[in-house]
Amino acid sequence: MCAAKRGTERPSATEPGAETTAPAPGAGAPALNLPRQRQDTADGPPALNLLVVGDDPTGVFTAPWFQDGGGPRIRVLRAGNLTAAGRLLTDDVHCILLDLPDVLDGVRHVLRVAPGTAVLVLTDGTDDGGAAAAEAVRVGAQDHLARAEVDAATVTRAVRYAVERKRADLALRKLTETRLLAQENRRLERGLLPTPLLEGADLRFAAHYRPGRSRALLGGDFYDAVRTSDGVVHAMIGDVCGHGPDAAALGVELRIAWRALTFAGLGGDTLLRTMQQVLVHERADDEIFATLCTIDIAPDGRDAGLYLAGHPAPLLAGPGRVPRLLPPEDGGPALGLLPDALSVWQRVPVDLDGEWRLMLYTDGLIEGRVGAGTQRLEQDGMVRLVSRLLAAGLHGDALLDAAVTEVRELNGGELTDDVAVVLLERTGLQP
Repeated sequence: MCAAKRGTERPSATEPGAETTAPAPGAGAPALNLPRQRQDTADGPPALNLLVVGDDPTGVFTAPWFQDGGGPRIRVLRAGNLTAAGRLLTDDVHCILLDLPDVLDGVRHVLRVAPGTAVLVLTDGTDDGGAAAAEAVRVGAQDHLARAEVDAATVTRAVRYAVERKRADLALRKLTETRLLAQENRRLERGLLPTPLLEGADLRFAAHYRPGRSRALLGGDFYDAVRTSDGVVHAMIGDVCGHGPDAAALGVELRIAWRALTFAGLGGDTLLRTMQQVLVHERADDEIFATLCTIDIAPDGRDAGLYLAGHPAPLLAGPGRVPRLLPPEDGGPALGLLPDALSVWQRVPVDLDGEWRLMLYTDGLIEGRVGAGTQRLEQDGMVRLVSRLLAAGLHGDALLDAAVTEVRELNGGELTDDVAVVLLERTGLQP
């Protein structure tokens, strides 16, 4: 049986009631004219095509069609063996009835070459036949018929039920496969999200991540935070331009590279240059670039060094301080935009001191719309929004969740860009 023909060489339809019989072994194969399923307004429900495979010595299936009352018309096609059936088997065949000496081999063969077609088996009704029929159903057939009980009502009902069972089985299998694939993707993407390594650090960490892609857990935004052996806390957040799995994969590569380089002792301009080399080597297109914000916080938490590579400046807040953006004017170009010789990033000193909250974010948080017009939230709107939430006493995960939720509400629905937000807090210090 040639599976490659299924769905590619389809015979044309005949007039209602027509049937086609496969040639006997050794005879020339005539042109096939198979009936297609269509709505017969005169006959009621759509016709179902039944391919009977076997000798049918009793002549039960010599009739061109079966029908019981207002049920669907069952058009009968005939093939003497599985080889002949291969020439008749198209997507227009809804059910196959096997009348073969070795019915189990027949069922297995049909399931291999026509996995989407319902299968019935015909038995002689004896105890041995019943055992074979039960085994055929266990192997994959939808039902069985006893030869002595075949009539129009039995055939019509059996074919209709077999087709519906097969459809239900296929739908359930597809749903199960979809769910398993989704679970596997979630496990994979969740494993690619970072686990911050901050043991021993006198601060709290929170993060919120929302990819712009539908049904995805990972986008082109990336973040991480680690504490090195000298007590310095290093945090970063970045954004690969573009959307889709390629951007997500590149973001993961950059995050892993940043962590490895940080633990290897690289920092500042040297680290960014090396990150740019990684991006240039791994990107699929010369137009791809990534923005990056890194900050290195001293062990005592009183000061830090900030580097911006085309990325929005972080927000700093604390008791008695008006929340503000850190100075962005000394930032350098995004990674991958300029050659190494022209890429320069300057360290921006940051005075923290006392209690503070530092929020790093990607541009997905500030590029959402405000209302139905064209106005964007932008950084000033984000600062006002976060200031209000801080005044209401929110902090940690609750602060980030509330901020992203309000940004979505202002946008009038889901944000189209990836959103990543990281919050580092140093609060509750003893005098």
